[in-house]
Amino acid sequence: MVKPLKSQTVTRTTRPDVTAPLSSRAAKGPAETKAKARPIEIPRSLTARQLADMLQVSPLEIIKQLMRKGIMANINQVIDYDVAAPIATELGFEARLKVRPETAPAREIRRQRRKEEAAGNLQPRAPVVTIMGHVDHGKTKLLDAIRQSNVVATEAGGITQHIGAYQAEVNGQKVTFLDTPGHEAFTAMRARGAQVTDIVVLVVAADDGVMPQTLEAIDHARAAGVPIVVAINKIDLPGANPDRVKQQLADASLVCEDWGGDTVCAQVSAKQKLGIPDLLENLLLVAEMEQLKADPSRSAVGVVVEANLDKTKGPLATVLMQDGSLRVGETVVVGNTWGRIKAMFNDRGKQVRKAEPAMPIELLGLNRVPQVGDTLMVVASDQQARTEIEKRQAETATAVSTRALRLENLFDQISTGKVKELNVILKTDVQGSIEPIRQSLERLATEQVKVRLIHSASGNVTENDVMLAVASKGLIIGFATGIEPGAKRLAEAQGIDIRVYDIIYNLVDDVEKALKGMLEPTYIEVIDGRAEVRAIFGKGKKEKVAGSLVSEGKLTRGASVRLRRQGKVVVESTISSLRRFKEDVREVATGYECGVGIEGFSDFQVGDILETYRKQKEV
Repeated sequence: MVKPLKSQTVTRTTRPDVTAPLSSRAAKGPAETKAKARPIEIPRSLTARQLADMLQVSPLEIIKQLMRKGIMANINQVIDYDVAAPIATELGFEARLKVRPETAPAREIRRQRRKEEAAGNLQPRAPVVTIMGHVDHGKTKLLDAIRQSNVVATEAGGITQHIGAYQAEVNGQKVTFLDTPGHEAFTAMRARGAQVTDIVVLVVAADDGVMPQTLEAIDHARAAGVPIVVAINKIDLPGANPDRVKQQLADASLVCEDWGGDTVCAQVSAKQKLGIPDLLENLLLVAEMEQLKADPSRSAVGVVVEANLDKTKGPLATVLMQDGSLRVGETVVVGNTWGRIKAMFNDRGKQVRKAEPAMPIELLGLNRVPQVGDTLMVVASDQQARTEIEKRQAETATAVSTRALRLENLFDQISTGKVKELNVILKTDVQGSIEPIRQSLERLATEQVKVRLIHSASGNVTENDVMLAVASKGLIIGFATGIEPGAKRLAEAQGIDIRVYDIIYNLVDDVEKALKGMLEPTYIEVIDGRAEVRAIFGKGKKEKVAGSLVSEGKLTRGASVRLRRQGKVVVESTISSLRRFKEDVREVATGYECGVGIEGFSDFQVGDILETYRKQKEV
């Protein structure tokens, strides 16, 4: 088993001073090196490859530095901070200990809000735990073992078909579990502004190891800024190899605590119910460190995690309470619908009169079925509910433009302080293209903004990639790959920027220009009007005029125009003359006839289509 290297236990060989710096930056005088040293945060443990990426040097250079210190290691070897810090210093960096993994801005906002509300009636609340992982790695079976009930049997084919919310009691403390069909639903809720999860349990099968969906789940959890607890499941199987799983997790920058990292890992068997108490104890410990609190006395706030239309009961919504207490009879606004609560049921189907923070409940009484991720709030009256819905609809209309991040407006948003981190989803044709692009993009980071790859994989751009971009307010970059039709439509609807390149240099150059504010804006074509040629008239010896009927928009003299014949473009030019009867006019609107002259063209035919257009800067 590969163990993390501790500096205090490493046996160093006695040899002459051969620790000369490999970087030209470090080769200069001490004063000059100190003056130019760049601060860098290094976690308590990381692999040699990760250290090389952080210091922007070759992994072989790190291996050589370790050998000069008498440490024999490969690129996947886990080393601790005391070993990594001197190497960073020698290469011209000022090393600092990174106590916790980098958190997302949304998480900092939530913590700040908790501090501001400290003077209120805040009380500890149950943690909300989402179980994620690769298909068939035992997510629902693990939840089944925790709840001591049979959830799997109710699912078609043993595969989770919907989002379930369940509450269990662990050592006298309540814990709320969200069992999702995958990271897609988790991210879809975040994309709608719902940050419902406090802890993510990543389930990895001991016999199968880390799979592509596992890596995607890790990326989505990191993008949300929530702590990850790893459950290595199926340890009872003959082919189980937990150490191999831990090595794969370390390669994905999740270093388990027993390897010197800060990721909680528990070895369990959901089928045999082995290791479950240890996992639950660790969950409560992580939750205690997060200091989760809520105010049960305030008006209720919650998030929809599931919704459907029941044939007998009408619209039903499963809501996870986030703050305050909800009571039967109160009027609520949920997304763009509202209603008075007629009844509430807990996760076991028992009717309740009151729902407190972190409690999942199914409520009855809404006018329509809400969407997953919609927020719930209590209002005083029906009139206030209608007013609030109008307000939300107005906010929704402007939401796309406010959240969309494009390369063209990146510099402006950086300058105004709106963007401090450029989140990028990278999709490439082959796996081997990811690492060089990743390194090239991360080197573009400036003092004002960091470049952060929150997810990278090979294959086409999918709808899941777009949802992650929406949730993270990022953009998507493709290299020698395609865009799935559904993803393209969703990106257009959500205002997400997708850039596809065939040359790495152009990709990096565009991002660099955007960071510096030099990127040329992109332009889109806007069709102003269309007209059909109905007759042809002579004008002088050679010139001809097309007698046309404007079918859409309007025609304007001097506008750019293209003539289409049987769907093909015959000529592109400008409108040189525009007449109604015998008068010259500036423009002709829909439904009117006119005579159109095109600069440098007179070979009109009846049935030709005239199309006027203009180029407009994309916002």
